[in-house]
Amino acid sequence: MLNFTFHNPTKVFFGQDTIRQITGEIPKDYRVMITFGGGSARQNGALDEVQTALQGYDVTLFGGIEPNPEYETLIKGVMIAREKKINYLLAVGGGSVIDGTKFMAAAIPFSGAPFLLLENKGSDIHRALPVGAVVTLSASGSEMNNRAIISRRNLMVKRAVMNPFLFPRFAVLDPTKTYTMPARQIGNGVVDTFAHVLEQYMTYPVGGAVQDRLAEGLLHVLIEEGPKALTDPENYDVRSNLMWAATLGLNGLIGAGVPQDWAAHRFGYELTVLYGLDHARTLSVLVPAMLQVRARGKRQKLLQYAARIWGITSGSKEERIEGAINKTKMFFEFMGLPTRFNACDMTNVDIDRIIRMLEEHGMVNLGENNDVTLEMMRKILELCL
Repeated sequence: MLNFTFHNPTKVFFGQDTIRQITGEIPKDYRVMITFGGGSARQNGALDEVQTALQGYDVTLFGGIEPNPEYETLIKGVMIAREKKINYLLAVGGGSVIDGTKFMAAAIPFSGAPFLLLENKGSDIHRALPVGAVVTLSASGSEMNNRAIISRRNLMVKRAVMNPFLFPRFAVLDPTKTYTMPARQIGNGVVDTFAHVLEQYMTYPVGGAVQDRLAEGLLHVLIEEGPKALTDPENYDVRSNLMWAATLGLNGLIGAGVPQDWAAHRFGYELTVLYGLDHARTLSVLVPAMLQVRARGKRQKLLQYAARIWGITSGSKEERIEGAINKTKMFFEFMGLPTRFNACDMTNVDIDRIIRMLEEHGMVNLGENNDVTLEMMRKILELCL
């Protein structure tokens, strides 16, 4: 196992009717900005419950944060927050709202141009406003980690920032607030979580038996509970397990002390910027192709994955690896996600342009071994057609 430091300061309130507990977490004399996306926060009742819990507080609402949150939208919120002297941010929504809110928390007190926070990957963040989160879509794990992914479509970039100041102070996870998610978002959330776990698990062995078993447990939960959520979306136990799995999938626990990949995510940013593809759908297309092209470097973990996750223990090593990759594709498709570009209505994929963008944005020599070259990325894209 590799050396590691693990620290996660986020307090979690899990379960039905836990939104009311935010009152004790935010000082009464703070000026609070509640951030949210579109109408879903109202539809599922979360926004109303948050406002009820914060009766008597000085509250400002800021809505309209998009999926793949846009820099320009967030800057509008930053300007309002500065004008109103906001000193606490409360995100009500899914990963995009939480990511955008964390970026705003760093940008509001930042004296330079906020875009520098993206250019420098968050290294210039030396303070941030406190952030709380009320989760209404379980997928990203943003409610319990220190990263945010922000888009700036007019510059054709999507960037990640990471900094210890971005950990939310608390997160409310009420599974009933995910009941109104459409089937597309249920599938996206399960596959997004699955990919998060694979990026930390599917690398090479370092003797991290604890991390491996934790990751494998999460993968089994997703495989068992994900399809149930499609047919029985108001099953509290199912939604509880998926919600907690999404949080644990990216709160730093399973990635501590083991190598991590993240090439599919970096690669997927370009597909979202160029084609507007849902983040999870970039992953459902790219991950199986990446596993196939990169099978040699991931051989030991792929064989372990085949045996422990899919029960594939017979046949040659190559047959077992191929079987595990096919099972992964079948699961993604069963959850309603595509595994080829043509299933995403992307019939004119410009591979040359994608490769140029990857190079321009420094997305070269990716992966746990820094061996995912532009040439390898081209092979992966060709497999996705």
